[in-house]
Amino acid sequence: MVSHSRFWRDPALPFVEARGVEDGRKIRYAPHSHASFSIGAITAGSSTYVSGNRHQQVSAGTVVLMNPGVVHTCNPINGQPWSYLMLYIDLPWLQALGFQPFDALSSDSQPLYQRLCQLYAVLLDDRLGSACKDAALRVFFSELIQQVPSRMPGSGRVSPPLLAAAAFIREHCTEPLRLEDIGKAVGLSTSYLIRAFKRTFGLTPHGYLLDQRVQYARARLREGALIAEVALEAGFADQAHLQRAFKQHLAATPGHYRSAQ
Repeated sequence: MVSHSRFWRDPALPFVEARGVEDGRKIRYAPHSHASFSIGAITAGSSTYVSGNRHQQVSAGTVVLMNPGVVHTCNPINGQPWSYLMLYIDLPWLQALGFQPFDALSSDSQPLYQRLCQLYAVLLDDRLGSACKDAALRVFFSELIQQVPSRMPGSGRVSPPLLAAAAFIREHCTEPLRLEDIGKAVGLSTSYLIRAFKRTFGLTPHGYLLDQRVQYARARLREGALIAEVALEAGFADQAHLQRAFKQHLAATPGHYRSAQ
């Protein structure tokens, strides 16, 4: 799988990360989310795309948009070949440009698709300096924010106790957490918490906890931390447990992810 997937990072541009996958048949994701905003281009074939409670098939030429924190998957269709590229952008950097969560899951705009592919090529071009890449990123995302409709304020409201439960899990994700601890913290029974949390966020509280631990591990690995140390810091029982969860959520091993330039 490693030979079909490439991560790109630049220490001078810590707010952006890119990934390219040449053969998506070898990549399969469990439901997961990102703290960052994600945007991708399907460059060949087709795949299924699920975001929240919305489901669609996407094909070559489609751009997919994934708001921060939204549980999603994008997986092959019965072993059919497909390939894609992705950009992950830190939320504070985007918000400084005026970002609000987008309403659209995807776009079939060919100019947008071409601009995204061109931006990806600029980022991976070793002949270009970081200042040039930074300028290209600012132009692309400033235009994207102007052109793609944002979600209407107040849409998709979540009850305060469930929001509090999600926030409690995020804050304590590296600690041993039981359902009883979460329910007690927000005043919900464990049975209701499981049902309502899954219905609202697309993951059970335990699934959300694992997702947050993987996100924590991902951030630490980007800093160059050792995998064994990260596993314990993030609240996993051992390195093997981190390995399994990381592959399910990011379709890459911690070692492959950490070794990206």
